[in-house]
Amino acid sequence: MKNVITSFSIAITLLTSCSPATEKKGDKTASPDVKTVPVPVSKTDQEKKSVSELEIPNDFTSLVPIDILNGKSTNVYDKYGTEFSGNCYSCDLASLSITKKQIRWSNVCDEKDTFEIRDFSYSTEGNKTIFKTPERTYILTRIEKTPVYELAIEGQDLKLNNKRISKYFTTKKALPLFKEHDCGDFEG
Repeated sequence: MKNVITSFSIAITLLTSCSPATEKKGDKTASPDVKTVPVPVSKTDQEKKSVSELEIPNDFTSLVPIDILNGKSTNVYDKYGTEFSGNCYSCDLASLSITKKQIRWSNVCDEKDTFEIRDFSYSTEGNKTIFKTPERTYILTRIEKTPVYELAIEGQDLKLNNKRISKYFTTKKALPLFKEHDCGDFEG
């Protein structure tokens, strides 16, 4: 009986000395010669933290396509303007709306004709806002001090039925400030 009790006591002692809780306590009681140095937080770690707190700019909730009308002009409102053919003839341009929940492409002439993307992440780098989906990356770059954005798409081709994607966008609110083509007798 003594052998069983002794063996049992030894087994319990070994188990408690090897438990993870004991190891953690042992790490905290370091010798006085050992100094712990705090690890400096790198800038990328700080940026990663701010990504979760990032807000998508309100401008992105209602972006409309524009085009370069006069590339030589230094006045942004004369340089860019509404694209005549996509708005009047073919009516095939896509407007863009981005919120935290979705990226939505809509036909400029038919708001019910949409294509939505719900699985994406986003980040910012200076004047660029980057949206990543499993298939492609969308990069919106603010190219002027006014609300003019250049869109670049990397990855798989994005082909949308009756929704041609423009290279340049502005906010719906700012659109009246840009040079405008009248569609005349067309219904666009």
